[in-house]
Amino acid sequence: MKNNSDKMYEKFKNLDFANAQPVALTTQLQRLQAMAGVKSRITMRVDSSVLAVFRARAELLGGSYQTLMNDALKQFAQGVTLADMLNHTVREAVDACLTSRSSGRAKAARRST
Repeated sequence: MKNNSDKMYEKFKNLDFANAQPVALTTQLQRLQAMAGVKSRITMRVDSSVLAVFRARAELLGGSYQTLMNDALKQFAQGVTLADMLNHTVREAVDACLTSRSSGRAKAARRST
C-alpha cells in the first residue's frame, strides 16, 4: 500500500469500518457536524465564464475563488440582491465623502479663527 499523507491514517489504519454507518444515517454525527459549522464537499458544474470571473476576482483580492463562490451562494440564500449590495456600497461611499468634507470644513474654520 502507498504511503498515506493523512495524519490520522496511522491511528485508524487497522480498524474495521465495514459496518460503519454513513453520517447521514447517524443523527448524532449530523448534529455534531451542524454545530461545528463544517463545510460540505460537493461537485458542481458551472459555466467556464463564471468560473473565470471568480478566479480573476480571487486573484485580484488575494483570496480563494471557492471562498468567493461560497460567499455569493450565502448571500443568494439569505436573499441579498445585487441591488442591495450596490445600495449599501453607495451609501458607505457617500457617507465617507460627507464625513471627510465636513471635517475638512471644520479644520478650515478653526484655521480662520
